[in-house]
Amino acid sequence: QVQLVESGGGLVQAGGSLRLSCAASGRTFSVVTMGWFRQAPGKEREFVAAIRRSSGSTDYSDSVKGRFTISRDNAKNTVYLQMNNLKPEDTAVYYCAASFTPPWSATMIRSTYDYWGQGTQVTVSS
Repeated sequence: QVQLVESGGGLVQAGGSLRLSCAASGRTFSVVTMGWFRQAPGKEREFVAAIRRSSGSTDYSDSVKGRFTISRDNAKNTVYLQMNNLKPEDTAVYYCAASFTPPWSATMIRSTYDYWGQGTQVTVSS
């Protein structure tokens, strides 16, 4: 079992920045990939970014590439999502996820992930 707790969400104006954190506990040594997803009202949960715990290699959705940066601190079992130049369309609940599946698994697919956090709200005003 892995427990994930997100923090850092809030209200920000367009063009502003936020940094989300995801603290993992439990069976963290088995985690291969950590990801961030988001879900806006009335929409499907969508992939944002992912990072492989060992290599540090990353994936991003096209909508956030160049604006968001995912990073990890393995010593603290924490993953971060630095979000810059935020836009109103970034408004959503952001979820952290952990995967035990091999590192070549598709990081953009929800079914790759075994554990999910409760989410943190990000609201970007225009």
